[in-house]
Amino acid sequence: MIGGLSWESSAVYYSLMNKLVKEKLGGYHNCKSVMLTVDFAEIELLQRAGDWAKMDELMADAASKLEAAGADVVILCTNTMHLCSEAIRGSISVPFLHIAEATGRAIVKQGAKKVALLGTSFTMEKDFYKTLLKEEFGIETIIPEKGDRDKVHRVIYEELVNGEIKDESRKMYQEVIGKLEAQGAEGVILGCTEIPMLISDKDVNIPTFNTTEIHAAMAVDWATAE
Repeated sequence: MIGGLSWESSAVYYSLMNKLVKEKLGGYHNCKSVMLTVDFAEIELLQRAGDWAKMDELMADAASKLEAAGADVVILCTNTMHLCSEAIRGSISVPFLHIAEATGRAIVKQGAKKVALLGTSFTMEKDFYKTLLKEEFGIETIIPEKGDRDKVHRVIYEELVNGEIKDESRKMYQEVIGKLEAQGAEGVILGCTEIPMLISDKDVNIPTFNTTEIHAAMAVDWATAE
């Protein structure tokens, strides 16, 4: 696991994967794993500077170190940094499980054809997530209008990555999701691994796709398959 993006969601991944392995295998089993935690402060500066080449280098280095440590599969415990997926795949010989692929499978299973996507501005505005969902699964993705995207992004970076959960921010997210539902969204992708700390199915009228849970479950299914 490449973690630290942010560490709060990495902790959720770790907890989920151990619980899922115990549920599958029973007894005293837990998830055999190794996590390399990067410094989010460094990544955030590079994101603001738009230096994706350097981030590719850092993610590829992290993935290769995980393989050297014995990992049989690599996952990236975040959505946005999947912009570095090709660099990661090019640095390792073991499988890399993409979060959007896992999410697409979950959406297809739910039967939805048109979904909303919430996340950082990078995730919402760049094509890496939306293109994969369209090309691999035939899923149409819609995003909030510019003003709402800015508000969603701000809450992630100013609050959620710092572990701050505010009722007013939850209400704002509910309003944004309501607008997207009115545009025909049959579900909403919580496309930042911190968003599920703020929003869940009980908060909105349409199904939520918790990418943290979906991704962790896919990794455990892969690792425990016969």
